[in-house]
Amino acid sequence: MRVPVSWLTEPVALDKVPSANDLAEALIRVGFEVEDVAPLEPVTGPLVVGRVLEIEELSEFKKPIRFCRVDVGTRGSSPDEPQGIVCGATNFAVGDLVVAALPGTTLPGGFAIAARETYGRVSDGMICALDELGLGDDHSGILVLPPGTADPGDDAAALLGLDPSDPDAVLDIAVNPDRGYALSIRGMGREVACAYDAAFGDPASVDLGLPPAGGEAWPVRIEPDSGCRRFAARRVTGLDPTAPTPWWMRRRLLLAGIRPISLAVDVTNYVMLELGQPMHAYDAARVSGDVVVRRARTDEKLTTLDDVSRALDPDDVAVCDDSGPIGLAGVMGGAATEVTDATADVLLEAATWDAAAVARAARRHKLPSEAARRFERFVDPAVARPATDLAAALLERYGRATVEAGVTDVGPFPEGEEPAPAPIRMALDLPDRVAGVTYARGASVRRLVQVGCAVEVDSEGGAGLVVVPPTWRPDLTRPADLVEEVLRLEGYESIPSELPVFAGGTGLTLAQRRRRQVSRALADAGYQEVLPSPFVAPSVLDAFGLDDDDPRRSAVRLANPLDADRSLVATTLLPGLLEAVVRNVSRGLRDLALFQVAQVARPTGTPGPAPEVGVDARPSDALVAALKDALPAQPLRVGAVLTGAWERPGWWGEGRPATWADAVSSARTVAAVYGAELTVTADRHAPWHPGRCAALYVGDVLVGHAGELHPKVLEALGLPPRTCAMELELDRLPVTEVLARPEVSAFPPVLLDVALVVPVEAPVAAVQAALTEGGGELLEDVRLFDVYSGAQVGEGRRSLAFALRFRAPDRTLTLDEAAAARDAAVALAGERCSASLRA
Repeated sequence: MRVPVSWLTEPVALDKVPSANDLAEALIRVGFEVEDVAPLEPVTGPLVVGRVLEIEELSEFKKPIRFCRVDVGTRGSSPDEPQGIVCGATNFAVGDLVVAALPGTTLPGGFAIAARETYGRVSDGMICALDELGLGDDHSGILVLPPGTADPGDDAAALLGLDPSDPDAVLDIAVNPDRGYALSIRGMGREVACAYDAAFGDPASVDLGLPPAGGEAWPVRIEPDSGCRRFAARRVTGLDPTAPTPWWMRRRLLLAGIRPISLAVDVTNYVMLELGQPMHAYDAARVSGDVVVRRARTDEKLTTLDDVSRALDPDDVAVCDDSGPIGLAGVMGGAATEVTDATADVLLEAATWDAAAVARAARRHKLPSEAARRFERFVDPAVARPATDLAAALLERYGRATVEAGVTDVGPFPEGEEPAPAPIRMALDLPDRVAGVTYARGASVRRLVQVGCAVEVDSEGGAGLVVVPPTWRPDLTRPADLVEEVLRLEGYESIPSELPVFAGGTGLTLAQRRRRQVSRALADAGYQEVLPSPFVAPSVLDAFGLDDDDPRRSAVRLANPLDADRSLVATTLLPGLLEAVVRNVSRGLRDLALFQVAQVARPTGTPGPAPEVGVDARPSDALVAALKDALPAQPLRVGAVLTGAWERPGWWGEGRPATWADAVSSARTVAAVYGAELTVTADRHAPWHPGRCAALYVGDVLVGHAGELHPKVLEALGLPPRTCAMELELDRLPVTEVLARPEVSAFPPVLLDVALVVPVEAPVAAVQAALTEGGGELLEDVRLFDVYSGAQVGEGRRSLAFALRFRAPDRTLTLDEAAAARDAAVALAGERCSASLRA
């Protein structure tokens, strides 16, 4: 909210108006964020009020140029002669009051004015526009002052608030959604009074001297489902449509960022900024019949003030007369009853609308407005009547109108009276106990009274208070809210910043340490960690080629997704990783090795509803168990993708592309962190290539898959050919406190090779496992180094060559001992896998 300092401090009884920076710091102390402090640049030199006496149109130029004679009193270069000024604006006429910068004036931005010849005339000064004076961004033309504002020759700098001796500034204050009352001088001025511990004069309580109410201003009916809490209206007649808005009001609107339009519209905007109550002015002569507040009907349309015909939704709240909708409640009025330059009979409306309905309507029709912004946050229903009175009084004073005696004030409660907010009981020392500070006696009561609460001693609860919040503070509903008010007004800086002393902890858990070790191990292996989005589009699962009954299709669906296309919580890490590959490849990075460690959501069955958890006590074990039962399983997984070159080419060699074997190797790297040995077997599992997919086991437990992705998947997702991936479930790996220590022998090994002929369908892992078991304790390592298929081994068979390393921990192993262990290993492989030594 933009507000000038001079207006903000007006209702506060301050001995001296603080500087803009001091005021900003005071507001920050009481919990508001001041985004900007913009001082108005002062004007030095002869800036005066002038009256246009003559206008000569210089028609010989391509654009409009006028030579004007301006009466500036005795301030001109010739006291008895009007000042000659050349001007290119056309929005003023003879007799208008303007602001003239005479030679010697320095305008904002350091723009110095001097007499100079231009367009064949000598211009002794400049007629100023608003933006040239630093009073706004309005480029519509020259600033024309209302008649009677001042006399020719008067000091315009003081009139405009640009006097260097009395500087003004504009504060841009960020207001949180729960503090809608602060979007007004009434609300923010109260905060200033609290910050300076000064008296506050409520502008909604000023006696305006209006005639006493008698009858109603206009018949109004509110339908029960409309959500309207209060509808107040007053009528003024005999308004002079040509009456100008007084300069002091125009200045305040301009500095607040609102463009002046006409007296009736400017008054409603001014009251909104002053009291926080958005208003609307109807041309009463164009309103037919009773005013009815109801929900819009199907196929109804409304042409709003911006001349756009809008189809109303049944959820919209409409203000209607006999002709149909004449306004979209809380958002924008209708063009049919718009106040024009011929309107003399005005009906003023100040209503309180349902916040959620206004918010939905403003977004549905793409009509953000200052009124909707306030209604979305909450508007004090008690200020509706004072707002109509203030608007009527201003129109009476400046528009020479007559305020009719009738007043309409209707709502769901008798005579428009809202029920008082529910009282809150609070222990007197609760703020002290929460803050750990002993506040001065009576500080809590004084601060709560300052924010507008009614405070009494609790006659039933002992040493406590009964606090009734004001109508403009719906956010005060419990003792904790009252404590917050006391603490922020007493100053958060008075609360000591002392860290509690905790007992020494045990550090990270074993599972947490293993997770970090996995990340370090993959990073050491050349992978880079990424953090993709946990949300996925259903179309990605289709591109993966998953079966209809695949468990990965059973995903948690978001009720309100950030992106409508990504409505599912990921059941696998691959979609996010592959999206990261696509993004990096599109930016020219083609050799990639990425990994992620994160949880996925895997629903099992139909979870029950989650119970509500209070904040007044620790939840019971049964409640915690019910919460866990309502959640899907969330296993911790690690995923990795590879594409491009694993070893880049260069002067050192040709390089090597990433293959499925590298994906399997990354899985082995992860398993080694847990001290587990993976068993690798061929498998068919989407989205991997059916001939290049490996199932990864630890013992008999399936822990993941690795291999090359299916070409159709790569094509559908726009991935490079031969992209490989790995995904492993870390929760299925054994977690042991101490990993097995490798035994290192000082004795030399015996190295033997064996070539076994096996059926083609025999898995390498099974053959390797048989050799490992058959070799016994002397067999230290088994490594496959060659695979051969051809006529020499026969059809349907292949040759697997293994390098065996034998070693004894306590002696030098003889060749005969090693050969015996090798023969035992080959024998077991022959028994289990139909293997035979290759001749």
